[in-house]
Amino acid sequence: MSQHLLIAPIVVPLLAAALQLLAGERRQRLVATLSMASCLALVGVATALLLAAAGQGGDTVTTAVYRLGDWPARFGIVLVGDRLSALMLLLSSVVALAALPAALGRWQQRGNYFQPLFQFLLMGLNGAFLTGDLFNLFVFFEVLLAASYGLALHGSGARRVSAGMHYIVVNLTASMLFLLGVSLVFGVTGTLNMAALAELIPTVPEKTRALLHAGAAILGIAFLIKTAMWPLGFWLPRTYAASAPAVAAMFAVMTKVGIYVLLRLGLLLFGDGAGPASSHFGADWLLWGGIATIVAGVVGMLGARDLGKLAGYNVVISSGTLLGAVGLQQPAVTAGALAYLVISTLGIAALFLVAGLLAPEGEEEADDALALEPYEPVGSEVRSDDLYADEDESRTVIPAPVAMLGVSFTACALLLAGLPPLSGFLAKFAMLAPMLEAPTRPGTHALFALVIIAGFCTVIALCRAGIQIFWAETDRRFPQARVTEIGAIALLLGLCLLLTVVVQAPLDYLDAAARQLHDPGNYVHGVLPPAEMRP
Repeated sequence: MSQHLLIAPIVVPLLAAALQLLAGERRQRLVATLSMASCLALVGVATALLLAAAGQGGDTVTTAVYRLGDWPARFGIVLVGDRLSALMLLLSSVVALAALPAALGRWQQRGNYFQPLFQFLLMGLNGAFLTGDLFNLFVFFEVLLAASYGLALHGSGARRVSAGMHYIVVNLTASMLFLLGVSLVFGVTGTLNMAALAELIPTVPEKTRALLHAGAAILGIAFLIKTAMWPLGFWLPRTYAASAPAVAAMFAVMTKVGIYVLLRLGLLLFGDGAGPASSHFGADWLLWGGIATIVAGVVGMLGARDLGKLAGYNVVISSGTLLGAVGLQQPAVTAGALAYLVISTLGIAALFLVAGLLAPEGEEEADDALALEPYEPVGSEVRSDDLYADEDESRTVIPAPVAMLGVSFTACALLLAGLPPLSGFLAKFAMLAPMLEAPTRPGTHALFALVIIAGFCTVIALCRAGIQIFWAETDRRFPQARVTEIGAIALLLGLCLLLTVVVQAPLDYLDAAARQLHDPGNYVHGVLPPAEMRP
């Protein structure tokens, strides 16, 4: 794998955004062409990186490293590519490629600079997945957050502005905690390079280890806010529901940045080799926090009366499931969790796009969200026969676009609930089965049971929503769906269907990625050559 290919996922969207700003808002066709070219190039680069990572023989091959300016890794900017980062790059670029056409026709006209903000968001995401030090992780984290602020507010409207301002305040707080945690870690160790930290943490003196743990905990809280762990995730469903559908689809990937960082740093810095005082630091908090997050997500999903919020609570359930799996720190569970991360992200992104096409016609400011009827109270006088008294079943005709939306909605429900035969079931099975075989930790069985219960509740919530949308309201008018919007949904669901048929090779890749994550020495020796290793 060419070392220079690692910087392409950062440079390509940065260059595209700069050219779009120079072109201006009036040259919309040129701006859209640049965005599409950028997303296609990112898919190609991420695919090349993933194939190169998959071709690494066994677990002994080191990760790919790119040193900007050829400075030593301890002091310079370093980008690191391994199986996990390549997977996350491909996932974000595929969702971006699907979300972009959905945004071109309907949503980019409602505000300025949508496309440059979209590219800056991709730049921040890709940089966060590739960076090898905490300081540049903070830099890319701020880049993606700054872009997300503009995208969350894109289109204006009272509902969107209210949720967007709430989102900005919460994430500015997370950024402050991030900077404070990074400062404490640097004060104790004298470095922010992840590989160097993994090498130094076992030797940190006991008198300063508590300060190190405090810095790591504050840093973790910043990313737990981003992953919407309970009680830190109260902002997510409202913000995602108020955002434009294409933006919410990309936000489903952005939430996984926190999962990625917690997984990367948790196993690299506080794995088995961190010493008895720091080994598995924070793992129990992640496990029990994930369990609480699943419960909160299920309660919110069952009570949601807005299709966008229902999708948002599915993001919360997905985050809770992944947090619990990361907290177990078992290689087999980690491999299954990576499979679940991919499928749940694709499914939730597709659900947000479907929800955008099911919104009431004429919606301009997202103030008339697709509301679901409340449950009928006990003892209601409404008889079931009265609901269909005036319905002439012989005249019921389902137009082709509505039928396609119904099939897409059903596929999203099957994926997110984890029901067979789609890949959502395979991903959940790959994650849950090792929990019964691995050494039991307190909370393992609770997590196992809650994941299954959450899937059952997802079926109830989405079935209820689907019945009301497609069957109960015969006079509902759906917006005209463009071919690009239907194609975007078909791309995401088609990939999930492909992963249902082609199973073994992806699972082998994810298993190798999990084993690579649980072997920090591979990462350390790949980033730090022998000349930079501590004597």
